[in-house]
Amino acid sequence: MAPNSAVTTAEKSSANNFTLLQAHDSDSPMFPEKQKATSRKQFTWFLLLKLHRVMTCLSWLTNGLKSTFALVKKRVSLADMSDEGPKSRGRLYRFIKVFLALSIGGLVIEIIAHFNRWNLHMIHPWEVQGLLQWSYMAWLSFREDYVAPLVLLVSKFCIVLFLIQSLDRLVLCIGCFWIKYKKLKPTIDADASDLEDPSNFPMVLVQIPMCNEREVYSQSIGAAAQLDWPKDRILIQVLDDSDDGNLQMLIKEEVASWKEKGINILYRHRLIRTGYKAGNLKSAMSCDYVKDYEFVAIFDADFQPNPDFLKLTIPHFKGKPDLGLVQARWSFVNKDENLLTRLQNINLCFHFEVEQQVNGYFLNFFGFNGTAGVWRIKALEESGGWLERTTVEDMDIAVRAHLNGWKFIFLNDVKVLCELPESYEAYKKQQHRWHSGPMQLFRLCLPAILTSKISVWKKSNLIFLFFLLRKLILPFYSFTLFCIILPLTMFIPESELPLWVICYVPIFMSFLNILPAPKSVPFLVPYLLFENTMSVTKFNAMISGLFQLGSAYEWVVTKKTGRSSESDLLALAERESKSSNEEKILRRHSESGLELLGKLKQSEIPSKKKRNRLYRKELALALLLLTASARSLLSAHGVHFYFLLFQGLSFLVMGLDLIGEQVC
Repeated sequence: MAPNSAVTTAEKSSANNFTLLQAHDSDSPMFPEKQKATSRKQFTWFLLLKLHRVMTCLSWLTNGLKSTFALVKKRVSLADMSDEGPKSRGRLYRFIKVFLALSIGGLVIEIIAHFNRWNLHMIHPWEVQGLLQWSYMAWLSFREDYVAPLVLLVSKFCIVLFLIQSLDRLVLCIGCFWIKYKKLKPTIDADASDLEDPSNFPMVLVQIPMCNEREVYSQSIGAAAQLDWPKDRILIQVLDDSDDGNLQMLIKEEVASWKEKGINILYRHRLIRTGYKAGNLKSAMSCDYVKDYEFVAIFDADFQPNPDFLKLTIPHFKGKPDLGLVQARWSFVNKDENLLTRLQNINLCFHFEVEQQVNGYFLNFFGFNGTAGVWRIKALEESGGWLERTTVEDMDIAVRAHLNGWKFIFLNDVKVLCELPESYEAYKKQQHRWHSGPMQLFRLCLPAILTSKISVWKKSNLIFLFFLLRKLILPFYSFTLFCIILPLTMFIPESELPLWVICYVPIFMSFLNILPAPKSVPFLVPYLLFENTMSVTKFNAMISGLFQLGSAYEWVVTKKTGRSSESDLLALAERESKSSNEEKILRRHSESGLELLGKLKQSEIPSKKKRNRLYRKELALALLLLTASARSLLSAHGVHFYFLLFQGLSFLVMGLDLIGEQVC
């Protein structure tokens, strides 16, 4: 019998006709010897079981900490710090270091005050013992009278920006819900779908700009060459800006192989490679034969359009002479590759499903994504063509076309396969370019927006929503509020942020962001922490673009791995088996024997081993947030402590480059 069991007896009363239950506790004198022996034996087993569980937990924690510290030690010893010099760190890193030093000093003083039970309201000035206690009391008085009001003012300003941006996002989600509920989508004229006669097909130019895209050039050229369009009414331009002679030779060979199959394709390489992608596209559009074409479709080197892409996009232009751009949605072949790609997929699904679709349907304007879109060449020419003045040439041409009265359409159901950056280094550089370029463009376009002939509503949308709210305010408040003010309030409790600012509203907004990718709901909390962690990169990029700092003009081609979908892999295997046929190689005269030998030698050269990097700004912010979490622990904060702890750990993971592709 169990130690806490009970013995029950039943007695029936004839007078009242009910049963009386009597419970005898286990401590009853009934069976005393048996009960005593059973209790001792089970109590011993109970203690042994608890001890085993404790030892198992301690062993698991020890092994986990040991492996983590070993990984961190290896990462630090093998880390590549080549791109983390003083110039790349800049003033922001120095500011974070100063703030970190002050927070550590403040934490030490707070620990001393906590264990000595110093309290300003319970100690009279004549009871002060020592200089340290007097300094602490003076700091408390100064903090309450001067520092706290200032921090409170700044935090309220950031909270207002936070609420405005959250409201904008909520309105976009409501608009997306309305589109889904009413099943609204861009329509095609009835006559536009009649493409039986090849003469009805307009002339289309397909451009594939690339630069040192060794991993993806073959699949992108192959996908463009298989577009379902009359061969005499399409021309594919492979715009190669590679500075590697061997790679140029490989791309030429790929183009030649498709040309032998009857594809109207040509290879272009600039001798003077200026202006990055914008310069490449501008040079291609200056060719004399471009005047014979009505539309131009642009695909970056890692994009693989389906064969029916042109048949799904071009018909939208018919009967709409003011339509300048048809943009398709991106779809990702490697969205489930690692945690970093999963979190990127959440962001980009919201961008396309909500932002692009809502702005496209209700405003006929959105930022061109630079690829997977079809432009009316007349719209490009009348808007000034490609300019080399910013690192976001796609957004630049979209804004200028909008100011000239051209309309845009976004097709959410037309998807083009592409690839997400799999390493934190590649993603960080991509995000720096994406957030510094808009601020460059804003400085350049503001006079043109103010003097344009578009409506006041469209001007307001461009200035306040498109540029200021979504490109400037978002990274500003995200970094300032959650990475600076929140840890600061742990040392200045008079200006403490309310729970709804750091918990309820961010979680709700993150939930809205994750709705377009419902399979990613389990990553809700990692996504929230990830977005706050990326705010330091976005804030730094925004500042560099706004004030025209040196890093604003950096252009680094995003690293690709060349991943393909299952169907693409089957097609690639079939194509490779054919190209490996010896007789076919002997019949080719597009390359000399020396060139073929050079290709073979190039394939045998082992690639240089790359290493993961340490990111000092992220590491400094990790220490800052962990220091603030320790201070919040002294004050017995609940949500504040956990938020600061996990946010600090997420910064630590990013700083040690433990997310995404591991290369060391």
